[in-house]
Amino acid sequence: MRLRARAALSTLTLAATTLFAPGVGLTASTDAFAVTKLTHAQATAMFRAAGITWSSSGGCSNRNVSTCTSFDGLNQATAQGAVTLKSASGCALNITGGTETGHASGTYSHWNGYKLDYSKNTCVNNYVHNAFTYIGLRGDGYPQWQAASGNLYADEGNHWDATYYSCGC
Repeated sequence: MRLRARAALSTLTLAATTLFAPGVGLTASTDAFAVTKLTHAQATAMFRAAGITWSSSGGCSNRNVSTCTSFDGLNQATAQGAVTLKSASGCALNITGGTETGHASGTYSHWNGYKLDYSKNTCVNNYVHNAFTYIGLRGDGYPQWQAASGNLYADEGNHWDATYYSCGC
């Protein structure tokens, strides 16, 4: 009996490792492991269903124009993070920055699908300040808060800059 239990456990472990192995069943790679990328249409459908709005100073969604707000190439976990923030906070949430050009570069950048910018409002401000942990100033001097999920929210003065490492808030 002990041998059967050990064989069953080994089979389950192999199945779980295969199921959750980085890159298995996912569509694109931007880091050490694959992540699921969304089109602008897929992301806006998720946001619309959750009651999240978006806007751009240029009134457009072209990823290659800095005055647009685009979601082409947005990580699915980032979009889900916005939905989670909206649901958990109960606040009106307006996205003002996505994957369009014109943001700072780096692995966990807007362009690579890890970041969204949100309009500031009293509800969102209070939620971030009260639900997350203040962790000090970012390298560029902006104050930042960290969610239990590890996601970061930086107060960049006129908007929130959120970095999503997972789909939790």
